[in-house]
Amino acid sequence: MKKNTIALGLSAGLLLASCAVKNYTKTNDSVFIDLKPNAENQLSRLHLQVLGNDLIHVAASAKESVKDSSLIIVPGQQTVPFQISQLKDSIKLATKTLNVMVSAKDGGIKFKDKNGKMLLAEKAGGGRTFLPIEADQTKGYTVRQIFESPKDEAFYGLGQHQSDEFNYKDKSEELFQYNTKVSVPFIVSNKNYGLLWDSYSLSRFGDSRPYEQLNKVFKLYGKNGEPGFLTGTYSTQEKKNEPLIRQEQSIFFEDVKSIKNLPTDLPLKNASVAYEGEIEAPQDGEYKFTLYYSGYVKVYLDNQLVVPERWRTAWNPNSYKFSMNLKADKRTALRIEWKPDGSTSYCGLRVRTPQLAEEKNSQVWWSEMNKKIDYYFIHGNSMDSIIKGYRTLTGKSQIMPKWAMGYWQSRERYKTQDEILSNLKEFRTRQIPIDNIVLDWNYWEDDAWGSHKFDPKRFPDPKAMTDSIHSMNAKMMISVWPKFYKTTDHFKEFDQKGWMYQQAIKDNVRDWVGPGYVGSFYDAYASGARKLFWKQIYENLYPIGVDAWWMDASEPNVLDCTDMEYRKKLQGPTALGSATEYFNTYALMNAEAIYDGQRAVDPNKRVFLLTRSGFAGLQRYSTATWSGDIATRWEDLKAQISAGLNFAASGIPYWTMDIGGFCVEDRYLSAQQQYDKNGNENSDSKEWRELNTRWHQFGAFAPLYRSHGQFPYREPWNIAPEGHPAYESIVFYDRLRYRLMPYIYTMAGMTHFNDYTIMRPLVMDFQNDKNVVNISSQFMFGSSFMVCPVYQYGARKREVYLPSGTNWYDFYTGKHQSGGQTLQADAPYGRIPLFIPEGAIVPVGPEIQYTDQKPADNVVLYVYKGRDGSFTLYEDEGVNYNYEKGNYATISFNYDQKNETLTIGERKGDFKGMLKDRKFKIIAVDPSNPKTFLSDASGKEINYNGTLQAIKI
Repeated sequence: MKKNTIALGLSAGLLLASCAVKNYTKTNDSVFIDLKPNAENQLSRLHLQVLGNDLIHVAASAKESVKDSSLIIVPGQQTVPFQISQLKDSIKLATKTLNVMVSAKDGGIKFKDKNGKMLLAEKAGGGRTFLPIEADQTKGYTVRQIFESPKDEAFYGLGQHQSDEFNYKDKSEELFQYNTKVSVPFIVSNKNYGLLWDSYSLSRFGDSRPYEQLNKVFKLYGKNGEPGFLTGTYSTQEKKNEPLIRQEQSIFFEDVKSIKNLPTDLPLKNASVAYEGEIEAPQDGEYKFTLYYSGYVKVYLDNQLVVPERWRTAWNPNSYKFSMNLKADKRTALRIEWKPDGSTSYCGLRVRTPQLAEEKNSQVWWSEMNKKIDYYFIHGNSMDSIIKGYRTLTGKSQIMPKWAMGYWQSRERYKTQDEILSNLKEFRTRQIPIDNIVLDWNYWEDDAWGSHKFDPKRFPDPKAMTDSIHSMNAKMMISVWPKFYKTTDHFKEFDQKGWMYQQAIKDNVRDWVGPGYVGSFYDAYASGARKLFWKQIYENLYPIGVDAWWMDASEPNVLDCTDMEYRKKLQGPTALGSATEYFNTYALMNAEAIYDGQRAVDPNKRVFLLTRSGFAGLQRYSTATWSGDIATRWEDLKAQISAGLNFAASGIPYWTMDIGGFCVEDRYLSAQQQYDKNGNENSDSKEWRELNTRWHQFGAFAPLYRSHGQFPYREPWNIAPEGHPAYESIVFYDRLRYRLMPYIYTMAGMTHFNDYTIMRPLVMDFQNDKNVVNISSQFMFGSSFMVCPVYQYGARKREVYLPSGTNWYDFYTGKHQSGGQTLQADAPYGRIPLFIPEGAIVPVGPEIQYTDQKPADNVVLYVYKGRDGSFTLYEDEGVNYNYEKGNYATISFNYDQKNETLTIGERKGDFKGMLKDRKFKIIAVDPSNPKTFLSDASGKEINYNGTLQAIKI
């Protein structure tokens, strides 16, 4: 590689004579800039790498040279020509579309388009800090990078979180992995760029500081005005008149260590706890709180209910954020009402003071341990083009097998071979479409976690079981954990190679099964360990015909509810280095193990993985993520909408959730037990059924449609009997999804070929409408369906905003509505509002019970008139990787509004088993001729043999 080194000296002119740049070096894809560190800027070297006209890699180090390596960037990135020049006091890097300006004084970087418009700028002076840190005898830096951010900027992405936040402007998020929390360090801005932060350690976005204990920030006063504490009152049914009163200097009972500070002589189960008093702020401003809870909790601040009742199961707490403006030296009333929901339960409230002046109104990234500051700037004129750039860097999304687009039934758990088979058979008997049934954890003997062997008493013939599932035209996904009991042969095989995390073994950590068993997780950062993990799966599970892999607890969750420092000890040190440095990427490494393993032994069978955690680049391993063990609450239903949308904006297209919620409130469990005894629907049964109905209505339009959870059972007939509006609605949307399979599978193809996003925040398609910037409870399912889930109990209407730039049709009635307006849309029990934009072309297939039951030889094409529109149908073999060799076909549909003509293009491409001839029935919908979707409306029928046709409609 030829290098051109230019020393900045007299030839640069007097303007640069006193600047901090020593020299810069240009290579075929990079420029290296050396600077003189000073007290304000510890930067020693900048590396700008050009990976495309719109893709710039920036590495800033406090040392002169740090080796480049990345777990998330795919190798072999394309290089493009670029120019380096001097412009006044800056070094200018120019591509076809970008001008990147680097200050010769301090190395600060500005990204501009060719029109000179500012896209992104580092804070004046570079906005970087490096603080030395050492962990596991490894040295690195705690780093921070600050960027300027205009007031009207909006940020989306960061993975999937549970506080029901959407636009992260002026908000903050801690980036770590946790059951229900998936952190992806990537954001998309409405200012035509995205930023991928290449760090694997605990990170923060928006505010670099941790939350603090209340007594570290506020002056505290008890409920009677006593200084120095809040008053804690602990009451039980047995001793209502004799509550325990304590002085609480902080509310921090958030992990297995700190809950030891709760009263030990009082049973928490069914207790009532109140923490109350006043807080006095040290300065004016907005204080941001994080609430950590299991059981039932409410929070009142300044006598306002700022956190309405929330609930989470005892073993899997949740976090929720809220804020309030407080005045200095003014006391503000605080009251927390907590009802623990188990003998072990968690509660905590921490706070941040008003944001640091240097960070306020900025884009801030912070990471606990890096070798350098490392980020990728991605320019694009739309969110789609930015995500395309992200996947150029981190890998193409694979096309999921077609059956994965159908309905998935799961429960925690099918305990026997007969249970899983009889439930699948019931789907077929009732003619409820289904493609996949799931076998969750504990199919092994109780003391044999990690053996990958079935308990012969409950699963006497696993091969016959999967054969029976296949004979009923369904697939089976099985739960595979990276966890091994120390008594298993598989543990010993890892252990003797040094590939097993040791802290849990040293500490004799026991899990929750039976008497509690000791085990640990394998080190997925070791390439040999990844190969061994797959080898064990291949030898024990692959021969029985498993179709898909469910990788649970992949955060990794070695032990529930531990503090952050102990979590690091439990999951390291890794083969690559300190667990502090490699804290967040376990799920990515674990996914690589199975993806690479299966493609090596069965290279033409599509891989499908489902993982509870994830990271940037997950899509390249044919991996989807689900939102973990969420709760059966209306607030959790709503939070999944924003969680799914931000996960989609994080560049990973396949996401799903436990429809109905995983962790069940006791009242629903009791209601189901009563119903099973007497057949009576009480108030809790009624709510349970409506909650599941509303969740299915939303879930049918998620990228993957999957029901799962603890008892009560989640099969449609177990939620409600046939004839009940809950049952009828669930079956309606299941069947609708299967009728839409040509549309849905086309989107699956687009995720690969066009880097498409299936579940789409409105800002993706209506970026010129400022009203959609903060809309988090509506979304586009592809280009043709605006989905408006209902998330309030008893609601029969909901507010819907129809974005401007197009007009809309009601899905159910065909009624035409003007864009740019807000309306109260009908939302009867069995339906959610759905709207279709003008210009949409929607292919509808025949009624089927599973995705490959029969080809779509008769397709109904709905054309929604009012503007030009297009849709390109994608088809392939559905189960293999022949599409990578070009074996697929497309048919384009283009509607010309002026001439009211639909053109069906010439079929392009072919594949084995492709339909040569088919029929299209064209149903045109316009304002004067509204039509109900899936009606028997008349339309023009044509025979199609692959040649171009133009039809007047």
